[in-house]
Amino acid sequence: QVQLVESGGGLVQSGGSLRLSCAASGNIFSIYTMAWYRQAPGKERELVARIPQSGSTIYADSVKGRFTISRDNAKNTLYLQMNNLKPEDTAVYCCNAVIQERHMPAHNYWGQGTQVTVSS
Repeated sequence: QVQLVESGGGLVQSGGSLRLSCAASGNIFSIYTMAWYRQAPGKERELVARIPQSGSTIYADSVKGRFTISRDNAKNTLYLQMNNLKPEDTAVYCCNAVIQERHMPAHNYWGQGTQVTVSS
């Protein structure tokens, strides 16, 4: 059973930084695209950043220049470095990944989410 577990959320003042991690575990054969999404209260879920297995990353316009997505393929772990945080970044951040288990087709998986709260 594949699982994605996020960590690193918390409460931070405006202008501060946080680093989120998302560790994938299970009978993993390959991890393709990985991404971070977020959902603020009363708003729809939105893509924050996406990183393919190889190639260019993409970011939401609202986080460009402040957030950096990266991955450690050896550790099956996804990261999101968030700098210069703003109150509007407050949301539940969820990890998403397309993962292929051994002898199985690839599926889309979600983590349980981690809360990020930025105070003004």
